[in-house]
Amino acid sequence: MILSELLKTLRTHMLMSQETFAKEMNVTVCTINRWENGKSKPNITAINTIKAFCNKNSVCFDDIEKAWLEVNKNG
Repeated sequence: MILSELLKTLRTHMLMSQETFAKEMNVTVCTINRWENGKSKPNITAINTIKAFCNKNSVCFDDIEKAWLEVNKNG
């Protein structure tokens, strides 16, 4: 699965709106929208926030991390 799909799946699995998820991630709703549509990707600070969120909520972060590393490897 690609990063954008994994991020949307994480948010919907947690039953969160984009607005609620944005507040949790300390970013704007537009940023969440861009991540989920594949128009941008989380930076290192955001990916660490996502990892902490996953850990706090007992959600596996491995697939998100792999997808993020792959996206960053390819530019």
